Amino acid sequence: MPNKHQLILDVDTGIDDAFAILYALKSQHIHVEGICTGFGNTDVAQATDNTLRLIKLANPGYDVPVAPGASGPLERKWGGPVVHVHGDNGIGNAELPPSSQSPLDESAADFIIRKANEQPGEMILVTLGSLTNLALALEKDPSIGGKFKNVVMMGGTVFSHGNVTPVAEANFHVDPEAAALVFKSGLPLTMVGLDVTLQAKLRMQQLDWLDRNARQDCREVVEFLRASLAYYFNFYTQVNDFIDACPLHDPLALLVAVDPSLVKIQTLKAEIECSGSLTSGMVVTDRRPHPLRGSDVNVCLEVNAERAIGKLVTGFI
Repeated sequence: MPNKHQLILDVDTGIDDAFAILYALKSQHIHVEGICTGFGNTDVAQATDNTLRLIKLANPGYDVPVAPGASGPLERKWGGPVVHVHGDNGIGNAELPPSSQSPLDESAADFIIRKANEQPGEMILVTLGSLTNLALALEKDPSIGGKFKNVVMMGGTVFSHGNVTPVAEANFHVDPEAAALVFKSGLPLTMVGLDVTLQAKLRMQQLDWLDRNARQDCREVVEFLRASLAYYFNFYTQVNDFIDACPLHDPLALLVAVDPSLVKIQTLKAEIECSGSLTSGMVVTDRRPHPLRGSDVNVCLEVNAERAIGKLVTGFI
């Protein structure tokens, strides 16, 4: 598709996933080839339902298939939805009308495999939740490791603190075995972790400005975002002492997938720690002069936060 980035999104549709999905569906520069869903912020059934409703809201003008995926980690018991962060329905308790679209009968893993084989070297996979669906796909067809243009992951941290344990970020912590498998797969990996996402904060004044200036076909989208993000703003005020601001983790990863000039990237040897109550899901980088451990991962370490947030906001005007 000329002049458009061809993306597959893999989501656990919570509040920031919803922002990323809507931005992608409203972008003139992105074609969403499909959306895979999974557990994480909410359960897979709710994530799938949320995603279908968001597609209806965005009305992108083309069909966007939705493939339901994993309901839990590869080997571990899932602790359940993070209601205190994303609300009872995953999208901050904001309400959307139901969609008449049905999800695919095809699983997320099979969808990933099919798209990789149909269009080798063309697809960018953007993972905004756990890496479970991708790990399942790799287990079924390891050859897809060489068939994606890029895999951009929202997850992990290297120098910043974690958000589940002192050193682990939620998307990798929830299924470290899946993350470990993906890191060893040979896929071209770009990690958009807390080192940069905690710097890219949307401020209430910017949301107010967007509310006043959204283009006509985005009015309902922005009304939803305001309702959904209210829950997120409140959470980050209580937990991180952010005043009228919240980080946009998943939307930043989406932006990096289509505009890597927003970030400073360093290629590091990295692997995932799967053991320890504090370290499970930790990204371990071998930064010795002659590293011996890990696989090459392009790690985002700095971000032009003002430009990134500006792009996200102006995407709806």
